[in-house]
Amino acid sequence: MQIGITGLPKSGKTTIFNALTRGKAQTDAYSSASLIPNIGVVKVPDPRLDSLIKLLKPKRAIPAEVTYIDVAAPARGFGKGEGPSGQFLAHLSKVDALAHVVRVFEDERLPHPDGSVNPERDIATMNLELAFSDMGIIEKRLERLKASFKGAKPQEREAALKEEAVLARIKSALESDIPIREQSFTESEAKILDNFQFLTAKTMLILLNIGEKQVSNTGSLESKFSGKYRNPHCEVAALCGKLEMELSQLSDAEAQEFRSSLGVGESGLDRVIRLSYALLGLISFFTVVSDEIRAWTIRRNTTAQKAAGKIHTDMERGFIRAEAIPYSDLVKCGSMSEAKKHGLLRVEGKNYIVQDGDVLTILFNV
Repeated sequence: MQIGITGLPKSGKTTIFNALTRGKAQTDAYSSASLIPNIGVVKVPDPRLDSLIKLLKPKRAIPAEVTYIDVAAPARGFGKGEGPSGQFLAHLSKVDALAHVVRVFEDERLPHPDGSVNPERDIATMNLELAFSDMGIIEKRLERLKASFKGAKPQEREAALKEEAVLARIKSALESDIPIREQSFTESEAKILDNFQFLTAKTMLILLNIGEKQVSNTGSLESKFSGKYRNPHCEVAALCGKLEMELSQLSDAEAQEFRSSLGVGESGLDRVIRLSYALLGLISFFTVVSDEIRAWTIRRNTTAQKAAGKIHTDMERGFIRAEAIPYSDLVKCGSMSEAKKHGLLRVEGKNYIVQDGDVLTILFNV
C-alpha cells in the first residue's frame, strides 16, 4: 500500500512523515525548492502476527508494509489558480490513497503563508487544486476524442461517445465541487476510469495537524471536521505531528509510558494505518511456509486464486486449492496439526473469498 502525503506549505506534513516512518527528513526547508519526495517504508503493526510468531516460533517473520511518500507542494501559485506542477502530480498519481495534512496548530515562529490559520480554507484550496488537475486531464482527453470521431468505425465511435459522455459528466460534477470519489458509476463506466489516474478519485485521509496544547481537544476537533468532511471515501483524524515525531524517536516502552501520561493510547502510526486500511477496504491474510510466517495485504472480497497471485503470479496461474483456517482457530488449537485433528483446516476452491486473518496454504501446479 502506498500513501501520498500532501499539504500546503508550512502545514507540517514532513513532520507527520517523520512521525509515521521514524524518519529524520528535514522539516525546515522542504518546499518548492526540493521536489524530490521523501519515501519511507514502515511495517504494519499486527498483534495477530505477533501471536503467530510466539505460537509457531518461525525462523523468519515478515509483516505487511506501507510506503509513505511525502510530496512537496509547490509554494508559488498553489491555490491561486496556477495549478500544481507536473512533478507534484506524477508523484501522487500512482499512490493508493492521499493523506492531506491540514494545519491547525498556531506558531508565531512559523507564520502561515496566507497570514492566518484556517483549516477549512486550506482543505478547500487543496480540493480545488486536485480537481483542477483532473479537469485538465479530462479537457485534453475530450479534445482527442472529438478529433478521433472523424473516420472512426461505428464500434469505435460508439465507445468514444460513451467515454465522452462519462468524462463530461465527471467534469460537470467537479465544477460543482464534487470529487470523483463521491460520484457514482456503473461497472462499465468504472472500467473507463481505470485508464486514468485521477487524484480526486483516490480515497482521502484528512490529517489535522494540531499543536501540543490542543491534544486534550482532539476528540472535539475530529467531531467538528468529521461532520463536514467524513464520508465512505474520506476520513478525518487529528494528531500532533510535532509530539508524534518526538515520540517516534523513543523506544516503544518509553513512548507508551509518555502516551499514558498524556492520556493518548494509540500511536499516530497505528491509527493512520488502521484508518487507511478501512478506507481502502484492505484486509490481511497470513502464510506459513518453510519456517516463515508472512502477512499479505489484499482488498476485501478477494478470491483465494487472486490472493495467491499476490504471493506469486505462478501460484495464481496454477492454483489448485487453498487450505484455510481462521487465525483465532489456529491460536486456540495451538498448532496446525491440532487444527487438522479437530477438522478446522478447510479446503477451499479458487472462488473462496479470503477473510481477514485467514492463514492460507496455497497448493498450485505450473
